[in-house]
Amino acid sequence: MSIEKTKKYKKPNTPAKSSIRSLDPFLEREKANYANPLPSREFVIEQVSQHGPLPAESLSTLLDIREEEQDVFGRRLRAMVRDGEIMFDRKGQICVAQKLDLIKGRVQGHPDGFGFLIPDDGSPDMFLGPREMHQVLHGDRVLVREVGKDFKGRREAKIVEVLEHVNQRLVGRLFSEHGVLFVVAEDKRVSQDVLVAPGQSMGAKDGQVVIVEILTQPNKNSQPVARVIEVLGNYADPGMEIEIALRKHALPFVFSHAAEDLARKTPKKVRKADWKPEDGLKREDVRDLPLVTIDGETARDFDDAVYCEKQGKGYRLLVAIADVSYYVRQSDGLDIDARDRGNSVYFPRRVIPMLPEALSNGICSLNPDVERLCMVCDMDINSQGRVKKYRFYPAVMRSHARFTYTKVWAMLQDKNGADAREYAALLPQVERLYELYHVLRAAREKRGAIDFESTETQMIFNDQGKIEKIVPVVRNDAHKLIEECMLAANVCASDFLAQHKHPTLYRVHEGPTPEKLENLRALLREFALTLPGGEEPHAKDYAQLLEKVKGRAEAPLLQTAMLRSLQQAVYSPDNVGHFGLAYEGYAHFTSPIRRYPDLLVHRAIKAVLRGEKYRPGAKWPQLGEHCSMTERRADEATRDVQNWLKCFYMRDRIGEVFDGSVSAVTSFGMFVLLDDAYVEGLVHITELGQDYFHYDAALHSLSGERSGVRYRLGDRVRVKVMRVDLESSKIDFALENPVAAAPDTARGKPRGKQRRK
Repeated sequence: MSIEKTKKYKKPNTPAKSSIRSLDPFLEREKANYANPLPSREFVIEQVSQHGPLPAESLSTLLDIREEEQDVFGRRLRAMVRDGEIMFDRKGQICVAQKLDLIKGRVQGHPDGFGFLIPDDGSPDMFLGPREMHQVLHGDRVLVREVGKDFKGRREAKIVEVLEHVNQRLVGRLFSEHGVLFVVAEDKRVSQDVLVAPGQSMGAKDGQVVIVEILTQPNKNSQPVARVIEVLGNYADPGMEIEIALRKHALPFVFSHAAEDLARKTPKKVRKADWKPEDGLKREDVRDLPLVTIDGETARDFDDAVYCEKQGKGYRLLVAIADVSYYVRQSDGLDIDARDRGNSVYFPRRVIPMLPEALSNGICSLNPDVERLCMVCDMDINSQGRVKKYRFYPAVMRSHARFTYTKVWAMLQDKNGADAREYAALLPQVERLYELYHVLRAAREKRGAIDFESTETQMIFNDQGKIEKIVPVVRNDAHKLIEECMLAANVCASDFLAQHKHPTLYRVHEGPTPEKLENLRALLREFALTLPGGEEPHAKDYAQLLEKVKGRAEAPLLQTAMLRSLQQAVYSPDNVGHFGLAYEGYAHFTSPIRRYPDLLVHRAIKAVLRGEKYRPGAKWPQLGEHCSMTERRADEATRDVQNWLKCFYMRDRIGEVFDGSVSAVTSFGMFVLLDDAYVEGLVHITELGQDYFHYDAALHSLSGERSGVRYRLGDRVRVKVMRVDLESSKIDFALENPVAAAPDTARGKPRGKQRRK
């Protein structure tokens, strides 16, 4: 409800004889922030709480709001309504939302038309029925009242007030039915069709992908109405899956004019002026050290270079990282765009970089045989793999070679091979790196870091841009060598900033929640296994259990269950440690070209070296939440694209039979990952056979009531491809040998079960 300008009750600029506003406990704060301070939000809430629901005019009178303040005060009240602090009742009176037992939160839609409220206070989610969801879209912010329980026993809510409609644009497919044009959103959590206003289709054809701008948001009585503002093309056009993902997940993919201008002005090579001390920091010369980059075959942005030499019984390790912070300055156009993006996004055959190409693949990339500015972490590591001392400093380097993992592994495997002979001068340093790797690896195992085994895949495309095959990415020791070097540098960065008590973003990974821990232990009991460590197990306890189950038939099931018991790693200024890596502190320092948190860490390290404090222009907790969000956003977008491409790949294989493993179990069926195709699909519960199957979340299983057949994570099955739906990116399988009808006396029938009538 809009807040109209209130009536004139006082002459302009006539203060009250005894202004109630002087009692505002936050008056000084308001004076510091505004030349003409208004009553604080807290004071408004306090007064409405004391006096009960009030019309806007009465509240203005109570708070001595002068006529020239009415518009500004109205904006403050509207902001408070939007934030769910106050609301209007049926009589148009202002009420304190908390006094009405209302709950504020975000709407999470479901493809089937219902939804949930995710409360801001962290309380359990609340069910929103289809009627409630008719007036909102996924992501909207609302105030609700709890109205009871639904048929599943979930808390059910009724929407009292829509605080904010967050969807202004949507990507979807245009359809025509009986002359009516509407758009079906690509984000299936938006289950309502969006009507296209007459004459607002931009000539888009039936079935094409479009971007629409919402003109009228949904309400209790009508659907959302929009106009087409961009026609992307046909659904199956090459690259369309990426165009859709970019817009569906609101990924920034066009650089601002300010960023483009700065990128054009950025020098293409290191100049003499760049050698000068940067704000008092002397830049060292490490060009003669044979630093090398080791990356994948398709990499183009080289963040890191390494060098290793023997030093007594230990080693000296240099990890040189691109000095992005020299070229991307606080709050300039490049920085604003980089912070907005948060990270580079890697799609099959396309990258959405965090920085323009002139920097990411040019002056910031540690390309071979050219001078580059870098930040060096110079470490002394003893024979037990412990970093005894380290030093950070800015430098100028020259990469002596651009190695790939494959090439380095070939050199280490065959010292007389073609690659080893070509790089004979660098082979000793590669061998020292490998020697150090074994030392660091032993320290990692002693520390008890968790080392989950996983298979990454790569899509191989033909000349037409279609998937030819999907192959596993084989990780050799060259991958692990670089990983250990980067871990060492990241730990030093964390320690350096913690020692100097300088705020930063740590990469934190907390252990299992009590609920997840209990579920894991319930599963382990099924296999006569235990997880040591009591109520607060450490990474070493997980590592010991992983070693114990290695080689067992149930290993895939147990490893997956252990992995899912852990929380997601995030960025935070609170250093609570990294559970999985078994580090007390860990920060990302090694990839500032493609991760914004690393750029912040570089700036913080430089500030400490100068004896200053870095202020990032936003609060550290908010930066942590933002960078964690952009990371999740990128993961979801790339997963969408990969799933669509896999569906496109499998649509010609309907009817074929594959072997696979159960990769996930849900109440509605089980997902199966195919062995050779590396594609996942659903075996719906109705395809499991003539039985009633019951889901056990703790045991990750579906059990047949009459047959006793049980399907669990990791089980081997043979399935047939039944259906491929490109629009939903879903693949349906059916078991080759589903459970047949069985008599009640079937062996394995759970004791005490009664036959269902």
